Amino acid sequence: MIIKTAEFIISNSDVDKCPKDYLPEYAFIGRSNVGKSSLINMLTNHKNLAKTSGRPGKTQLINHFLINKNWFLVDLPGYGYARVSKTAKKKFQKFITDYFEKRKQLVSAFILVDIRHEPQKIDTEFMEYLGIREIPFCIIFTKADKLKPNVIKRNIETYFSELLKTWEELPQYFVTSSSKAIGRDQVLEFIDRTNDQINSMR
Repeated sequence: MIIKTAEFIISNSDVDKCPKDYLPEYAFIGRSNVGKSSLINMLTNHKNLAKTSGRPGKTQLINHFLINKNWFLVDLPGYGYARVSKTAKKKFQKFITDYFEKRKQLVSAFILVDIRHEPQKIDTEFMEYLGIREIPFCIIFTKADKLKPNVIKRNIETYFSELLKTWEELPQYFVTSSSKAIGRDQVLEFIDRTNDQINSMR
């Protein structure tokens, strides 16, 4: 897929105010500081489409970006140790779950995971939540440029060994690096192929 256009459409904390267009949506979410904004900018080939920050928790709203006029990339708030109040975190949780449970346009979620770390309970619990709700998702391992290939392979095997304790089938996954543009083609090809499948059923 070639990204010809990528434009910001709307930010809000109310799923009922999301775009009414019935276009496929792909939602990106992960722990704070996982590199989500950098990944979105890399995928869309726009340096400042999603705001990056040295301070975790910069994204605090549902952000819709219209890609190539035919699908939405949705940037959701990170979970984890963002420096926000407990009240704000509860609010995040409410509109995040509202988005996943109400948004019919959602085709797939992408759960971002820092490949340098062992499986984190907050990530696996969120995946379990999506599984219970029967919401399709893929895993995107980020920051692959920080590790050697053999370590990446070992860490992925460790991660999936943990998931297989509770999952019968493993989700599709992608290995990425925002600084090296690793995995860009694979993620975009997945979205392109999925959109084609959706269009063929209409």
